[in-house]
Amino acid sequence: MEYRDLYDKDRNLTGKTVAKGEEIPKGYYIKVVVCFMKDSEGRFLMQKRSELKDGKWGTTGGHPKSGEDSLTGMHTEILEELGLDINKEELTLITTEQDNKIICDIYYLKKDIDLNDIVMQESEVADVKYLTLEEIEDLYEKGEFKKSHYYMFHDFQKNLNQKQLQKQK
Repeated sequence: MEYRDLYDKDRNLTGKTVAKGEEIPKGYYIKVVVCFMKDSEGRFLMQKRSELKDGKWGTTGGHPKSGEDSLTGMHTEILEELGLDINKEELTLITTEQDNKIICDIYYLKKDIDLNDIVMQESEVADVKYLTLEEIEDLYEKGEFKKSHYYMFHDFQKNLNQKQLQKQK
């Protein structure tokens, strides 16, 4: 059985866990991690979730296992879902969202990834491809892009732009 660590509202580990699929106790949160990967042409590597998941397009992500920190959990999800053993130092935490028993860390990876290097985890991923901003918008309008990932994508873009502006100052 897979377990997830429980956090308090201030993101502190509580030392308690919950089994995957179990109700998250009141007053506690679990961690979710997602990563938006962008190539040098400005396209985003997105994955179509398996039909078991909902068959919609979204980004790579999941729940860190008990004992994994956020960064390690993100590395694990990329390795499991896409078969890519990236260097953890290449991942940049862009923002954290907290809502409805979930703490979500949103990461960024700027890297040219060859689609031929990807080994999809069949239970999670049905397809992968690079998408432009316009293609992501189009998939969302057609109801083919996971709603929560679409909203996270816009938060990611806004926060990435702010971080880039701060670096220029």
